[in-house]
Formats: sequence, C-alpha cells, structure tokens
Amino acid sequence: MTMKKSKRFWQMLIFVPMGLCLGLLALSAGVNLGLQTASAHPDTLEEAELARQAEFFHLRQRVGDAVWPGWGAAALPSITYNEAYAFLLAYPGSPPAGWVKVPAGTQRGGAWQTLAGKRFAEQAVYVQQLPPGVEPENFTVRVGEHWVSSLNTREWMQISLAETVRGDLPAFLRPVFPYSLFVGLMVNSDDQYISLAAHEAFHAWQGLAAEAKFSAAQRSVSTDQRYPWEHEGLAADWKAELEFLADTLREEDPAALAGQAERFLQMRAERRKAAQLNSDCVIYEQQREWLEGLARYAELEIWRQGSRSAYQPSAAAADLPDFNRYQGFEQRWRQELDQMPRMFNDQGDGRFYYSGMAQAYLLDRLSPGWKEQAFEPGVWLEDLLAEAVAGAAGID
Repeated sequence: MTMKKSKRFWQMLIFVPMGLCLGLLALSAGVNLGLQTASAHPDTLEEAELARQAEFFHLRQRVGDAVWPGWGAAALPSITYNEAYAFLLAYPGSPPAGWVKVPAGTQRGGAWQTLAGKRFAEQAVYVQQLPPGVEPENFTVRVGEHWVSSLNTREWMQISLAETVRGDLPAFLRPVFPYSLFVGLMVNSDDQYISLAAHEAFHAWQGLAAEAKFSAAQRSVSTDQRYPWEHEGLAADWKAELEFLADTLREEDPAALAGQAERFLQMRAERRKAAQLNSDCVIYEQQREWLEGLARYAELEIWRQGSRSAYQPSAAAADLPDFNRYQGFEQRWRQELDQMPRMFNDQGDGRFYYSGMAQAYLLDRLSPGWKEQAFEPGVWLEDLLAEAVAGAAGID
C-alpha cells in the first residue's frame, strides 16, 4: 500500500464512523423536535386508554385467581391519571372526594365529577382536575372504603419517562439523546403496560387482604436511610445472591431445586452475617420483598397466564395499537433473569423486587400451597422457602 493510499484508508477509518455518528445524532435531534411533551387531550380519557383498562380488568377477572387466590374476583377500582387530571374507573356508587394515601392516611384531591360521554363496564367514569404538584402516584390509594390501584396513562407514562431522563442528562446531551428509543425499551407494548397495571392492582389486593402487614411493609421505607447501601462487601454478596437466584430459575431439573433453594438461604444468612445487618435491616429486606417482590411476581405471572392459549383477550383489546396478546412473555422473562444480577448496586429497593419475585417463583415449584400462608402476620417469603426445603428433605 502506497503512503497516499494508506493516508486515505486511515482518513476513511476515522471520518466515516464519525460521519455516521454525527448523522445519527442529527437524526435523533430531528426526531426529538417532534416529541410529545403533553397529553393530547388531558381532560378526557382517550379510547385507547379505556381499552387498556378494559383489557386489564378482563385479564385479572379471568386469570387473576390463578395468579393469587381471591385476587381475580376482588372488587378493586382503578385510578389512571395524567399531568392534569385523574380518572376513577369501576367504582361502585358515588365516590367521596379525593383519595387517601396509604398507610399515611393523608387526604388528597377534591370532588369527583362524572366524565361526560364516557362509560366503563356500564358504569360512570369519574374525573377531577389535579392541584399543582399533586398526583395519586403509581401505587394504591383508598377512595372511601375501597382499595384502588393507581397508574398513570400510557401516554403520560411515556412523556414523563422522557422528561425525567431529560432532566438527569447533561445539557449538551439533551437535544440529541434518543428519548423515543429509551422509552420504547422501558414500555415496549400495551401488554407490558397492562402488566404494570397488574402490579399496582396487586398492591391494592395486599392492602385489602392483609392491611396491617401491608401498612407495616410500606412504612419500612423509613429504614431505607439506615440500610448500608454503600457497603462494598454487601453489594458483592448481593450480586452473588441475585446471580444464583437467576441461575436457579433457569434450572430445569426439579430434583436439584430444593438443594439450590437451601444454598440460596445459606448465602443469604452468610451475607447478612458478614455485613452485620441488624434486625431492623433484615426485617426491611423481608418486608420489601413481600410488598414489592410479590407485586413484581403478579406483574409477570399474569402476563404468563395471559399468554396461554386458553385465555381470550377482551373485545376492546382488538383496537389497541400495540397489543401482542401476551405472546412476548418468554422474551420478557429472559430479560428479567438477565437484569436480576445487575440490581446488586441499585441505590434503592429495586433489588428486592427481583429477590422477592424469584422466591415466589421458587415457592411455586417447591410448595404449591404457599400462598395460603403468605399474607399471615410475621410470615416472610424466605420463611416459607425454608419450610419447603425442610419438607423436601423430610425434616419436621
């Protein structure tokens, strides 16, 4: 190769990828100019949002009891909201004003009004304008005597996710970051949105079926400030624990499962001892796994149940623009198992969503009747797992 040709080769090697990168950045910046920054019609519920809610209620009523006994038949209204309005669905009778945060008991919001021109399951849809800075949040609340799930509309969820990311980025990246791609990865279908609605509805079920346990578990967030998140050894042990759980859930040999569950419990005991976790921190782990881990389990398990051939989606689901009849469950399951070990350094309770969910799936395999005890006071997932392991070994 002559020197001139060599120079051209290196120029191409450097400038062609650079040009491609600049072109992609320019394309991303152009796409961002058209990004939606507010709900199109915030004062009403679009038909697609009503259809998602209809399919979620249909799904829970049809397969919810297969996920958790009693959940499918429970009367659990829902709130869906955007940046300016909250909408109350499937509420029996006329609702009292606002909603109550649980377990704090704080009253929020104002009077509910009937939403003109909209019906849901042959009932009125209620609406109220939200005061600045006030929203029901993604969790569960109470309206009168009823436990109600709460989740933002899919439209507002996508907008607010993009806005949250924008606020966290350095100024020079904000114009070119691929927000649409990111949001698409986070909420990639109507199926996933419906499963997120199930997550929050399971919190409502926890509150309804085990209020004292639910309230104590939610109040345990006060321990968050005292949990040793920065402890390097604890983080490393959490990573090993989560990796082991993910590998165990991939295991297809039923005969090995009890031994693997026993090893997990040993690893957990050793991790806590090495980090010198006090009893408050141990209970914090158990409570967050019960509260959020079980809700994550319900979120995934209702998707799995929906993917089975016997389930037929609601008629409303046929009009959803991005509904795949829950056929993406196996891909989602693989993603969850891949993500699990990465949660070891999460600066918050995200790891407990995964460790609790994993224990629930292990219990499904080892002790099919475990849900009968799971809402009892002082009974935690690891306790039920220890019982299942002892039972498999023939230990009284």
